[in-house]
Amino acid sequence: MTEKSALHPRNLHRDPYDFEQLISCVPELKHYVFVNAYQSVTINFSLPKAVKLLNKALLLHFYKVQDWDIPEGNLCPPIPGRADYIHYIADLIGEKNPQNSDIKGLDIGTGANLVYPLIAHRSYGWKMTGTDINDNSLKNAEYILSQNPDLLPFIHLKKQPEPEHIFKNIIDKEDRFVFSMCNPPFHDSEESAMKGNFRKTKNLKKSTVKKPLLNFGGQQSELWCEGGELAFITNMIRESALYSSQVLWFTCLVSKKENLSKLTFLLKKIKAVDFRIIEMSQGQKISRILAWTFVDLNKHKDWFLKSKI
Repeated sequence: MTEKSALHPRNLHRDPYDFEQLISCVPELKHYVFVNAYQSVTINFSLPKAVKLLNKALLLHFYKVQDWDIPEGNLCPPIPGRADYIHYIADLIGEKNPQNSDIKGLDIGTGANLVYPLIAHRSYGWKMTGTDINDNSLKNAEYILSQNPDLLPFIHLKKQPEPEHIFKNIIDKEDRFVFSMCNPPFHDSEESAMKGNFRKTKNLKKSTVKKPLLNFGGQQSELWCEGGELAFITNMIRESALYSSQVLWFTCLVSKKENLSKLTFLLKKIKAVDFRIIEMSQGQKISRILAWTFVDLNKHKDWFLKSKI
């Protein structure tokens, strides 16, 4: 069995999908499974319903998440890539806290899918706060938690009432988070988002596609914002300086490599003590985690100790 070797060593999805096992979790998935031209069992990743059912099965089988579901049109993220982000954060914070105990994380833009908090808690037992600007997304995330009552003490949701802000209204004076994480809006317009997905869908199907289809879904706030990825992360970095003593590691995904030079220049300008660029690779997609801290590295261990008080 060939491993998806680019994934993190602790990622539970390194092996090819065992569809027999996954179908036993979600029987409806069988209607979307087929043998492709390379004699591999797979699904049609260009179909939103197929992707959603695969996610439902993966979350149930690997993470014991019951009755996961999202409304039509919401972002349906690929689970292996989301898990990778969590594992690389564990490596980052494990440098000074190898037990990874008593960790509180903040997920900016958790969406209707709630995937990052679900995987983070099931994988490491972390406590998570998920934020969003969309009421319907938070309502669905609440539904997922209601179907998994054992998660209620560990995953909390918070509405961001001002979309132009990221940490304001979310981080209270007494809050201390070991990390924040975010999968930011990538595109700068709805048209750009549709064109990007059109190209991706054509690559998946290896054929002519006449109509753009958001196979992984996505609401406006999940896919695009004014200025795109660069503007969003720039705003995040500037605002993070105001909460420099309340979050140990700020992190964010960066899809466009060309944005890194501007972002790291800004981090130096606002006097971040340290920053890291962590590369991740899932299939054809390469992305990066940009991580930065305002706390001297020699004081990170003390920071963990104070967080337990």
